[in-house]
Amino acid sequence: MLQRLRSLVLALVPLMLAATVPATAWAQAAWPNKPVKIVVPFAPGGTTDILARAVAPELAKAFGQSFVIENKGGAGGNIGTEIVARAAPDGYTLLMGTVGTHGINKSLYAKLSYDPQKDFAPITLVAGVPNVMVMNAEKAKALGINTVPDFIAYARKHPGQLNMASSGNGTSIHLAGELFKSVTAIYMTHIPYTGSAPALLGVLSDQVDVMFDNLPSSMAFIKAGKLKAFAVTSGQRSGAMPDVPTIEEAGPIKGFEASSWFGLLAPAGTPPDIVKALQRETAKALNSPAIKEKLLAQGAIPSGNTPEEFAALIDAEIKKWAPVVKNSGARVD
Repeated sequence: MLQRLRSLVLALVPLMLAATVPATAWAQAAWPNKPVKIVVPFAPGGTTDILARAVAPELAKAFGQSFVIENKGGAGGNIGTEIVARAAPDGYTLLMGTVGTHGINKSLYAKLSYDPQKDFAPITLVAGVPNVMVMNAEKAKALGINTVPDFIAYARKHPGQLNMASSGNGTSIHLAGELFKSVTAIYMTHIPYTGSAPALLGVLSDQVDVMFDNLPSSMAFIKAGKLKAFAVTSGQRSGAMPDVPTIEEAGPIKGFEASSWFGLLAPAGTPPDIVKALQRETAKALNSPAIKEKLLAQGAIPSGNTPEEFAALIDAEIKKWAPVVKNSGARVD
């Protein structure tokens, strides 16, 4: 009898313990039990999209679920970013954010539909990349523009005749161009697109004159001779294209730097265990020889830092870009 009673008690213990565990804990433990969506707030083909598609398959392998890319371009990345800000904080909707969506737009837009700090849980910085000043190679040759000084001289001699493509208002590509206009005292009409890829197509088809594109999305066209690369906008030359000078070297324009970065974020309130798991597996993927070599070859520098480090970067970038936006005169109502 005592043996039967003891067996019954032992059988009930797991059920009693289960009753004391919150339902949310069980839900977290089961994550992910369905596909996870990564929103890219720009059109397909740009650097944000390239990096998201490099990381997604690795996360799918690590977690045993599909990580699906969903492009939601427009309004300088704000449309897709707001979608994620308003999504359920359950780990099933993520964002590939950028220096534009989480560093620049807070100062650039008079009314921003999301708070880049309060509405998000940073996961990890995926990569940093320099921008590159490019022009249609045939057009550059026809106009006799071979260097940054050539471009500045032509723009000053032909005021208002050149225009500048970007991936959208408030993106790093837009603001790099605005900064260049400001420090060189030239004027170019800004032509915003819904992403880097369509903007780049505008340059390649000679509909737009110049672009300060993210290096990864322009590199293949530069190597193919279709785009003329005048300079990179980072403080140092890119290891992927060491023959291309910096703006400061080519200008010379002292202290010019306008690089881009890209990182994974989740809606604020996403369980810390999910955030940590995503950071851990993303960092592991970015440090794998195959992915690391692939990104470096495209001009991107992989990271994989901690959520705390990424949050600190976002805070620093918001502070950095605020005076740049103000001094450039760029503003979107």
